[in-house]
Amino acid sequence: MSQYNFGVIGLGVMGQNLALNIESKGFTVAGFDLDPEKARAAGRKWAGKQMATTGSRQELAAVLEIPRRILIMVPAGKPVDAVIQDLKPHLAAGDILIDGGNSFFQDTDRRGKELEPSGILYIGTGVSGGEEGALLGPAIMPGGPEEAYRKVEPILTAIAAKTDDGPCCAYIGKGGAGHYVKMVHNGIEYAIMELISEVYDILKSALGLSAPEIGKIFAAWNETELNSYLIEITAAVLGHTDPETGQPTVDIIVDKAGQKGTGKWTSQNALDLGIAIPTINAALEGRILSGAREERIAASKILRGPVAKYEGDAEAFIETLRKALRLAIVTCYAQGFALMREASKEYGYDLHFSEIARTWKGGCIIRAKLLEPIKQAFAQNPGLVNLLIDPGFSEIVNDQQVWLRAIVMEAPKLGVPALALAASLIYIDAYRRERMPANLLQAQRDYFGAHTYERLDKPVGQKFHTNWQQN
Repeated sequence: MSQYNFGVIGLGVMGQNLALNIESKGFTVAGFDLDPEKARAAGRKWAGKQMATTGSRQELAAVLEIPRRILIMVPAGKPVDAVIQDLKPHLAAGDILIDGGNSFFQDTDRRGKELEPSGILYIGTGVSGGEEGALLGPAIMPGGPEEAYRKVEPILTAIAAKTDDGPCCAYIGKGGAGHYVKMVHNGIEYAIMELISEVYDILKSALGLSAPEIGKIFAAWNETELNSYLIEITAAVLGHTDPETGQPTVDIIVDKAGQKGTGKWTSQNALDLGIAIPTINAALEGRILSGAREERIAASKILRGPVAKYEGDAEAFIETLRKALRLAIVTCYAQGFALMREASKEYGYDLHFSEIARTWKGGCIIRAKLLEPIKQAFAQNPGLVNLLIDPGFSEIVNDQQVWLRAIVMEAPKLGVPALALAASLIYIDAYRRERMPANLLQAQRDYFGAHTYERLDKPVGQKFHTNWQQN
């Protein structure tokens, strides 16, 4: 019986493409899927290569070299647990399971601990780059036992995207660290996509520009410091024409955004850890509001607002939008890294932020020119608490907030919702304030609930209570 270097369970497009990527780097691959049609499709795609499909999990385990290395590419949640449950009897101590889906990081922590007594090693791996990235080179974020990672490192680094900094793959940390970082990656992705969509809306609604015209603007912006994968594909999407109607394809797409949960998990976890990520939260709320499409259509016939028409210099306004978008995107990364810093302490992940930025430079959805200075900022100051106070980024904040402020002031005048743009400015304004109005909040809480408060003129930690009705 043939012995294969690597196994893949879950032969959807992502699983198939990752397997093809692995085989192209000189490793033999065997695969399995519960769906016979997916297995047959993979078999046709893999014909003539050092690859094979198997008829069962037991057969897959039997044809893999020892220690077995198996990548699980099934939907997050119960399907992952089912695969582990069914596969476990056919594995031995030292075998390695790699979950490459978008699993919740606490599920990854749990699965790793549950497998420890058996000696089976469990790696939770974030994989970003979509179908194309899976085939040609994704960004890979593996977490779990480091000794397990070192045994699969040659394969993972071989299939990862490559930049001038090397393969976009690095050991993230123990337990669910890899899936945690991928979760935050997706939260940042949500936020940047929402910012881009809001800018598109302003250009369309306020300036009356067509999708192809806006696409050309984004294409030009991609030649500037805004250069990124998301700006690049935005230009391509806006320039696409529907062959059936001859209209811009984007104009006939229903304005109702979907989501797979990772953005929501990011927001929920930030609340648990007490870290402010308003731009990411606004992006999630924007998707939720888009889902109320029938209500919005009905409300549009009842509720009135200003005419969305900008009367000033269009070219100057477009340049203001570009500068505003740049700064707003900076705040997305700042919020994401601030959240990861707190999680690293809370969960003992010992995350290395310059390495995370480096792995995001290629292959992943949020790859951008901006990630090089982010990497440099954390390399020079590993203890940096927030990207906004790095000398290079604080200069951007101080010099360019005027443009973001201008757009956030103009959008309400035009009646164009700009949730994430406004949240980005609010984040900057709140973070730069030496004194917040929370002193009044504490007084209110003490009034109705005797929650106590601290005083500026007394030692830190000393608590006080006032009888507010006394005078």
